[in-house]
Amino acid sequence: MSVNYSFKNSLRNHFKIRAGSYKLELGSKTSIMAILNMTPDSFSHDGLLKSNIKLTKALNIAQQFVDEGADIIDVGGESTRPGSKPITIKEEIKRVIPVIAKLTKKIKIPISVDTYKTDVAKGALDAGAMIVNTIKGINPDNNLLRMVKNYNAAIVLMHMKGTPETMQKNIHYKSLIKDIIDSLRKSVENCLEIGIKSDRIIIDPGIGFGKTLEQNLEIIHRLKEFRVLNKPILIGTSRKSFIGKILNNDVNERLYGTIATATASILNGAHILRVHDVKALKEASIVTDAILTVSKK
Repeated sequence: MSVNYSFKNSLRNHFKIRAGSYKLELGSKTSIMAILNMTPDSFSHDGLLKSNIKLTKALNIAQQFVDEGADIIDVGGESTRPGSKPITIKEEIKRVIPVIAKLTKKIKIPISVDTYKTDVAKGALDAGAMIVNTIKGINPDNNLLRMVKNYNAAIVLMHMKGTPETMQKNIHYKSLIKDIIDSLRKSVENCLEIGIKSDRIIIDPGIGFGKTLEQNLEIIHRLKEFRVLNKPILIGTSRKSFIGKILNNDVNERLYGTIATATASILNGAHILRVHDVKALKEASIVTDAILTVSKK
């Protein structure tokens, strides 16, 4: 018996997402969004400002991500870890725009900006970013959405209950998956009404953003149910605290747990993984894709 790896038989929906001048084929294989944190206080201890790392170092790290197989680079300037407080627009612009301006000239994959602030998003799009990844995906600023439309950018709509400062307090859902799907559906409809095209919208159920350990696991377990929204699914589990609680591991010892959650997410329909450890997650996704798409002759 021979084994043929046929991506046509994938259990995932297939999408062609446009982000500025880029076209992303999602579904035939898992795409990797690499995290480039231009912060001093990232929960994952990888914030590039914590040791006054220079711009050239950040660019070298981004190039390493590309060499390791990243499909998108996601640049963020404000920590959104539980309990974190927002920084000023001026400070966030100072952290992310110079990096994005350099990256878009050097790297030939889409650059995403991780922000919910309209002025920061505008600066990033002016500097060449093609994707806005907003944690306030279920309650975005309409001015931000109109800007995404005007720049022909793509948008990632993430579900979050509350704010980073409050999201892990008094967590309650009437029906977890239904509530998240309903919120994301309304947000997608809002984008379409504003004029953002359907092929520029990605959804993210928001692992760790206003969810308990058990709820995070339930989202991954029931991820196939999000197919009802007919949008590509981005999942970000990398190094998150629910993995640490299960394993009783510090943030820098969560790679294997991250791989497990990523593998389960792919098998349940995830199209994009947002990760810190690009090489490891790229290889894990390639093997998982092969399992997902195998056909027997």
